[in-house]
Amino acid sequence: MAIIDVWHRMMDLLPFSWAHYVFMKNALLAVLLVTPCFGLLGTMVVNNRMAFFTDVLGHSALTGIAIGVLLGFYDPTLPMVVLAIFLAIGINLLKDRTKASADTVLGVLFAFIVALGIVILSRQGGFVKYTSYLIGDILAVSPQQVTWFFAIAIVVLLYWYLVGNSLILTSVNPSLARSRRINTFFVETSFTILLALVVVISIRLVGILIINSFLVLPAAASRNFARNMHSYSLGAVIISILSGITGLIISYYWGTASGATIVLFAAGCYAISILPGRWLTK
Repeated sequence: MAIIDVWHRMMDLLPFSWAHYVFMKNALLAVLLVTPCFGLLGTMVVNNRMAFFTDVLGHSALTGIAIGVLLGFYDPTLPMVVLAIFLAIGINLLKDRTKASADTVLGVLFAFIVALGIVILSRQGGFVKYTSYLIGDILAVSPQQVTWFFAIAIVVLLYWYLVGNSLILTSVNPSLARSRRINTFFVETSFTILLALVVVISIRLVGILIINSFLVLPAAASRNFARNMHSYSLGAVIISILSGITGLIISYYWGTASGATIVLFAAGCYAISILPGRWLTK
């Protein structure tokens, strides 16, 4: 909490009206903590063609919420996280042990997990109470949630420092990674678990419907002009942070949903990156 108090005092020094509202201070700090994680993780999502996988993870939050409601949880975050982690591990196991394509496995799980969540939540017309999870509300983030985002950011950075090279090599050339005694199954599974954790905890910020877009767009934009893995990762993080800050502030003045506005700016960055990326690679 001390860190948040210091942050609030720093924000009070800014000459902008929006910087003096507590909800904007908390929202901006949450953006600064979460967006670098999305940028880094998004590079591997794009590299490994996991966009559909993250979409399944995001929509599994509906069923996590439903399970939380059935079990009497006031805050469904824990059931959402546990379900997403089990789902991430299960998908990895299914991909290894079934002859079906990854898209087929994901499609089956996506249909089942979303339908189950909607069926449970729609009982007696109760689904409308949980629609806020669909679009997110970053302006409602609490100091306790900001603390969670701070912890998640540390975990992601530590994971990237310890496992990043193995993860990159596994995504580029799994056979070479195995020849160097890298446990590729552990690397892939640990990454999917971390991805599930970040996606589910961030659901309330961006929303189930568009969280996958915010994970993919910055990395996809950076890939258009990056010359190596370092510039690719750095570019994705910068685009993610800039989109987050700009989208949040603009949504304050426009009176629009912050998560969707952030994604629109990320999409704009992707559109801008296409021509320079093609020109640089010639």
